[in-house]
Amino acid sequence: MTASAQQRPYPSVADAESLGSGVTCVVLEDNRFSFYNAEIKSAVNKYWKLTPVRFITSSEFDSMRTDRSFSFIVLTATSFSNDKSGTEYDFLNLLLGADVESLSEMPEFCAIPLCYTGAPEEEYSYKLGLILRFMQYHAGQIIKNPRTLALRDLKYYNSNVSGIAGKTLLVRETDLAPEINTVEKIADVYHHQVIIADEDEMIKAVDEGRKDTVILHKVGPESESREGMCIKMLIGTDDAVMYYYDSHLINSRNANGLLVSDLKRLDRF
Repeated sequence: MTASAQQRPYPSVADAESLGSGVTCVVLEDNRFSFYNAEIKSAVNKYWKLTPVRFITSSEFDSMRTDRSFSFIVLTATSFSNDKSGTEYDFLNLLLGADVESLSEMPEFCAIPLCYTGAPEEEYSYKLGLILRFMQYHAGQIIKNPRTLALRDLKYYNSNVSGIAGKTLLVRETDLAPEINTVEKIADVYHHQVIIADEDEMIKAVDEGRKDTVILHKVGPESESREGMCIKMLIGTDDAVMYYYDSHLINSRNANGLLVSDLKRLDRF
C-alpha cells in the first residue's frame, strides 16, 4: 500500500481507549508465498501482547478499516518531502480504524521504517521481532499518556540517550560509515562497548532479551551511489525502548550508515 509523507492524525484520548480494548488486525500481503507474511506472523505470534490479534487480507482491511473497534498493523510505502531523490521507504504502521476516506486520515499510533521500498526482506527480518516489541511499547506509552503530543515524533526518545552508557551496541559492518567500520576505528571516537555482529547474533540477542544491549536499526538505499535518506535507531533488546533516533540525507560527506557524528553524540554520556 502506498501513502504520502503527510503526517496522519495523532490519536485522541478516546482513540487510545479504543486501541487498548479492541482487536489488532495484521494485514498480510496478497502473495501467499510472501516472505513478509511468514515473518510478520511469526513475530506477532511471539511478541505481540498488547491486544488480541487477527490476520487479515488486504481486501478485508479495505472493508474493516472504518471500524474503530479494530486497529491495524499494515505495511505502507512512504516518501519524505525533503528527500529530492524520490526514494520510497516501507513503514510498519499501527493505525486505528476510523470512518474516513483515506488511509492518511486514520489515527496513527506508530510508524517504523523497515527498509527502502524494493529491498529484500532479509534487510529487516532479523530485527522484526524487536521492531514489533518497540511498536507495542510505543503504543502502550500513548495509551498511558494520550495527551503527550511529543510522542508523535520518534525523536522524543532521544531523551533516553544518556541510557546508552554502559550498554553494548550490536551493529552490522554494512550499517556503518567507512570511517568507523572496524572496532579499532570506532574506539577512536566511542568509548563504550561495540560488537560488529551478524544477523544470527542479533536474532539471538532479541530472542534472549539480552540485558544492557542495544541494536542498530539502520534504513537506507541499498547502493552507496544512491541518494536518499538514512534513518538510524537504537533499540534495547531487553526493554524494547528506543534510545536514539536520527536521520540524514546521504551525500558525498555523509554515508549510508551510522556516522562518526552519531557516535560522538552518544559518547557524551
